[in-house]
Amino acid sequence: MPENRLWLPEGSRPLRTYSIAEIRAAAGTGGILEGVVERCDVSHALHLDLGGVRGRIPREEAVAPWISGAGREISTLSLVGRPVCAAVLSVEADAKGTVTAVLSRRAVQERAMAWMEAELVPGAVLTCRVLRMERFGAFLDIGCGVVALLPLDRICVSRIAHPRERFREGQRILAAVLSIDRERHRITMTHRELLGTWMEEASRFAPGETVRGIVRGVEPYGCFIELTPNLSGLSEPRDDLSPGDAVSALIKSVRPERTKIKLQPICRLPPPEGPDPLRYQITDGVLDRWTWSPPGCTRPVVETVFRPEAPDPGERAGD
Repeated sequence: MPENRLWLPEGSRPLRTYSIAEIRAAAGTGGILEGVVERCDVSHALHLDLGGVRGRIPREEAVAPWISGAGREISTLSLVGRPVCAAVLSVEADAKGTVTAVLSRRAVQERAMAWMEAELVPGAVLTCRVLRMERFGAFLDIGCGVVALLPLDRICVSRIAHPRERFREGQRILAAVLSIDRERHRITMTHRELLGTWMEEASRFAPGETVRGIVRGVEPYGCFIELTPNLSGLSEPRDDLSPGDAVSALIKSVRPERTKIKLQPICRLPPPEGPDPLRYQITDGVLDRWTWSPPGCTRPVVETVFRPEAPDPGERAGD
């Protein structure tokens, strides 16, 4: 299972109804509750329905201060309509007997981050949720509202111009820890290593087949057509194709020694409705080193070394 199975992203737990007894017990044990934020009042306190029991997260307990942008109002306002994790600070009752659980999302974020900084290492595979996307990358919830950046060039080996070509907001994905900056409380993620090596992806195709692809780049010398997120081929130049076009393409040749697939576009297809489903070759554990390039490849090797001290799997014992 992914390494953060005890600290899942917000929205991963089934929404449920909590009894007053369960909420009081959570206050004593540090248990984590999850509910959807219904509104943000004028004081910027967040209000949740925990299933008959009201929940309130004071403004100062909504977001941990070390999260980028935590001091901005939007960081709290944007939580409305979203599920959040929270710890119970206290349980109060007013004169009418209405019970309200005073909650802290910040406390859960700080506990989750403390665990991650102590236990995670580069290469650890985590369950994540896509929060938002920018041209430079995607922001992921990697556990209880802890936010990490997945840079654009770490999403896949194939060229893409924007993360939305691969993901949608709210999507649950897998990603591996690329680096941890404990001083700044920043975690950077990578995704491409989980999608498969060149050989793993190329084994799904054979010369003579006609398959579907997406044009990812158009150059004077040819068009790059993505067959899978980690595998593209090159066709001759075409004036009628643009990045993002869906096409059918004939596979003319497959050359592992050059990581090269030669394609011939056949015709344009209707535009895709959204990103294709992701197929993961790796779903859990901790990676030491990942090499996309085939053995004996004559082109520069594409690889990720998560831990430099880890032995190269291509080296034989005793060499």
